[in-house]
Amino acid sequence: MAEIKVPELAESITEGSIAQWVKKVGDRIEKGEFIVELETDKVNAEIISEEAGVLTQILAEEGDTVLVGQVIAVVEAGEGAAPAPAAPVEAASPAPQAAPAPVAAAPVVEETSGERVIASPAARKLAREKGIDLAAVSPVDPQGRVRVQDVAAHGTAPVAAPQASPAAPKAVAAVDESRVTVEKMSRRRQTIAKRLLEVKQSTAMLTTFNEVDMTNVMALRSRKKDQFFESTGSKLGFMSFFTKAVVAALKKYPYVNAQIAGDEIHLNNFFDIGVAVSTEEGLVVPVVRDADRKNFAEIEDSIADLAKKARDKKLGLADLQGGSFTITNGGVFGSLMSTPIMNGTQAGILGMHTIKKRPVEVNGEVEIRPMMYLALSYDHRIIDGKDSVGFLKTIKELLENPEDLLLNS
Repeated sequence: MAEIKVPELAESITEGSIAQWVKKVGDRIEKGEFIVELETDKVNAEIISEEAGVLTQILAEEGDTVLVGQVIAVVEAGEGAAPAPAAPVEAASPAPQAAPAPVAAAPVVEETSGERVIASPAARKLAREKGIDLAAVSPVDPQGRVRVQDVAAHGTAPVAAPQASPAAPKAVAAVDESRVTVEKMSRRRQTIAKRLLEVKQSTAMLTTFNEVDMTNVMALRSRKKDQFFESTGSKLGFMSFFTKAVVAALKKYPYVNAQIAGDEIHLNNFFDIGVAVSTEEGLVVPVVRDADRKNFAEIEDSIADLAKKARDKKLGLADLQGGSFTITNGGVFGSLMSTPIMNGTQAGILGMHTIKKRPVEVNGEVEIRPMMYLALSYDHRIIDGKDSVGFLKTIKELLENPEDLLLNS
């Protein structure tokens, strides 16, 4: 018999949620075979079996929170299908087990109606602790399986009504499901929310704006994209221009590439640029390592590869860790202007936006030009207004004269 445990993924990850079981009880498992997908606050991890055999027990249901080192399944030696593992019908008489529990602190109640309820182990444990009859719990799962979230929700509802303080219970009042769709936040979405809130509360964040005339970049890209593809095999996009401009500006204004550690300022001598990527599960920020040492083709390839891995849920922890500065492009969704929130302990983030043709003054004449608003959100504790404005102005000048970027390559 071999126990399948939640492995150690990284020092900062202590728990996760079962996202999907790809094997079911009774299935034959080969050594090293992927059997369950674990969702953490950073990446989705594939857990494999270290032994060959038959999956005889699943100890955590999809959606359950599990800790590093926790046993979530059992694989036993064998070739064929495993014997049916305590199917819901087999355990239809829970009364003998419920009766021997003589603990007075919390009554042990599971299915007093005599009807067997399908529930996860975590849900049963919580129900026993709260003294809740599982048969009385309304599951969200269309298949009728009761999960720990259902038990927790059932436990809060009765508390709201009987008490006489009307203000507090309304905050946790039962939701009218005919008018409201309740959707549990994924672990990753919870982490995104938590970290963005921490940044807002722990930094002196300020945003400054500028605009850039994209005429010359667009013209250069149009002229060179075919030749670029033929010689490098890579597509020439705007991100390589912006990444190169950011690196050049960071070298000129090093405090934008820094971070605060206690009462110290750490000036980073590396240029690992995070690039925000939108996925179905939320925003992730994989990192282009040593962007100052990469040419345009290498930057384009790195960004394309990281974006594909993000959308395919194939990012590793190494792809997300570190980063000294971040670029986010709300323009792909049509955003004209925004105030991006900084990423983690970084001191700045550049927001790109959609390109719009607008009338602007050029050499005393009004012309229609493709313009983009740029936004730099920065930590005012270590970056002064002069440096923030100068940083953004440097990016503007380089993009409006893209040939100069070649001198910084």
